[in-house]
Amino acid sequence: MTLRVDLVVPVKPLPKAKTRLRGAADGGVGDLDAHLRLALALARDTVCAALASGAVRHVVVISSDPAVALEVGGLGAEVVTDPGRGLNGALRHGAARLYLRSGRRGAGGAGSDAVAIGALQADLPALRPADLDDAVAHAAALFATGVERVFQPDEPGTGTTLLLAAPGRDLDPHFGGASAAAHTSSGAVVLPGDRPGLRRDVDTAADLESAVALGVGAWTRAVLDARGALPRPGPAPDADGPVVCPKV
Repeated sequence: MTLRVDLVVPVKPLPKAKTRLRGAADGGVGDLDAHLRLALALARDTVCAALASGAVRHVVVISSDPAVALEVGGLGAEVVTDPGRGLNGALRHGAARLYLRSGRRGAGGAGSDAVAIGALQADLPALRPADLDDAVAHAAALFATGVERVFQPDEPGTGTTLLLAAPGRDLDPHFGGASAAAHTSSGAVVLPGDRPGLRRDVDTAADLESAVALGVGAWTRAVLDARGALPRPGPAPDADGPVVCPKV
């Protein structure tokens, strides 16, 4: 049986998103429009990579920002209005919608695939589809041993970029602050393996430079190129060429 995942991706209203990145898109000037374009580009590149992953069946973006809805909806993601109950409330809301979408909690629809529910952060511009494929493959192996939830810590090791619940199990998200410790305390298991693009979330200008060194997606690169803010050229987002979103 092949494991596939349905993902919930929360995106804040762009003026409130990634405030510590203000100025990173324009050499420190701090222009709001430049910042909004960068925040949106991070989300678009993340969602694009998720949709291009063979392990991902469906992506639900939770956001109340019309610009986010327009852009990520055009990529093929389903967009659901944020219920206004905080980050973990938004993730629980999206997970509940995915459970209902599958007809019964944890079901995967027709065929031989089992479907897990997951939460993915929206600030992963260097994410590659292969990162998610590999994470899901390792998750499937752990789920087969009885593990119910797994997660990917971020690069510093204190946060979480991806949380997956086995088919039929609650997502039980504990994002925010020291979420890696919170997820461990709640019974989730760290995914083995090394996935730099999945670990490299972007909160600061230094994080963004590290992501660029890994190879950011087309939208993030375009924003930085347009402002002359690209720290240095990075490799293509994928060894076989740039990530291409599925046509919708």
